[in-house]
Amino acid sequence: MKELKDNLESLPVDIKLRAVDRLKIHLMRQKYGYFSRLCLLLALIGPGILVMIADNDAGGVITYAQTGALFGIGFFIPFMVIMLPVAYIVQEMTVRLGAVTHRGHAEMIWKRYGKFWGAFSLIDLVIANVLTLITEFIGITLGMQVFGMPPLVSSVMAIVVIASIQLFLRYFAWEWISLSIAAFNLIFVPLVFFVPHLHWGAVERSFTSWHIPGGIHSLFIYVVLANLGTTIAPWMLFFQQSSVVDKGLTVKDIRDGQIDTFIGSLFMVIVAIAIILITAGTVYGITNSANLDIQTILSAIYAKISPLAMRLFALGLVEAGLIAAIAISASTSWAMGEAFGWPKSINMPPLQGWKFYLPGIISLLIAGGIVLIPNAPLGFLNLTVQVIATIFMPAAMMFLLLLLNDKDIMGEHSNKLWQNILAFTIVGFLIIMNGIYGLTVVFPHIFGR
Repeated sequence: MKELKDNLESLPVDIKLRAVDRLKIHLMRQKYGYFSRLCLLLALIGPGILVMIADNDAGGVITYAQTGALFGIGFFIPFMVIMLPVAYIVQEMTVRLGAVTHRGHAEMIWKRYGKFWGAFSLIDLVIANVLTLITEFIGITLGMQVFGMPPLVSSVMAIVVIASIQLFLRYFAWEWISLSIAAFNLIFVPLVFFVPHLHWGAVERSFTSWHIPGGIHSLFIYVVLANLGTTIAPWMLFFQQSSVVDKGLTVKDIRDGQIDTFIGSLFMVIVAIAIILITAGTVYGITNSANLDIQTILSAIYAKISPLAMRLFALGLVEAGLIAAIAISASTSWAMGEAFGWPKSINMPPLQGWKFYLPGIISLLIAGGIVLIPNAPLGFLNLTVQVIATIFMPAAMMFLLLLLNDKDIMGEHSNKLWQNILAFTIVGFLIIMNGIYGLTVVFPHIFGR
């Protein structure tokens, strides 16, 4: 035992703390019984639930709210159900890759495919992350305005809270605090049952008579891309794989990681459908403008449900922005640390790991400042950011698939044929939708309005 303690003390602090955590997991594995198994599962879950709930970020909440307001129930409720396996298929691959290699996504690309492609993927991620963080601060500042807080104050407070969680908590405490914040994402679900005159029969019929309200047109293509962008995004790949590594999961934990990811995917879709139903029942038919803003939606919820419902919706918007900003800024720090060989663990004390924490904090400062620009078209900006995420996603997916099919790296855990078929179908669909969107940019009236 003394030799073990001496060996632990000789390790860098982040690796030492991770080793202690893994020792606890090893001891838990020695116990048998359903309760012990449940305790082990609870200790291992986290990255999948966190990435999926953080995926229902402020930008996602606004996008789903705009989707329900613009298109109602008909098309997007079944569409979101389809997004459950899509999100799971993509994110499950990061679980296997992280557990097998013990390396983050950026580090794997950098070392396997060289500096050029490593830099390409890193620049891709950092740009997408900063843009997505802007939407989180949009949600935080607009949500807090409902409670009378000026945007400058709410933006500064959010940065302080997120930076403090990142800097002063080690991984397991950081994860559980984040999951506790993420639990408030479910606040949208009970609100559905207070929407007046919501026709559940229409929800049921949407699955049997799937149709596009108003037919295919430019706005519809734009909103489909925005919903894809908020369901699967590049930061999610980097975040979950790095989180799996920082938590110390191994090949023995892959099954638990898959359960974790499925539970997270289920929560994500339930919340997304709840938001669409809320705005479909309160705002749909008021306007057909893509610039429909969240203030208009909140006002409609206030008028048609209740002031309390509007405040709860705003609180959910703030929570969504906060939890996503925590996850996205962490993914930036992990990716930069992995790419440049810096310390790359949330277990690092602030002074020893300042290089690791700095990129994430800088990205928070940039996004928190941009959102304070007067008269910015926030509704349009939010949808645009989700579309950009969809455009960036095929390149990120291709690196992931190359790694998952590299038997030298993955061995028996490499992708099966059916997994490749499903994954390449998703990539193909993204490319097709991006191509259609490109046509609507060049020929704005190709699909009508």
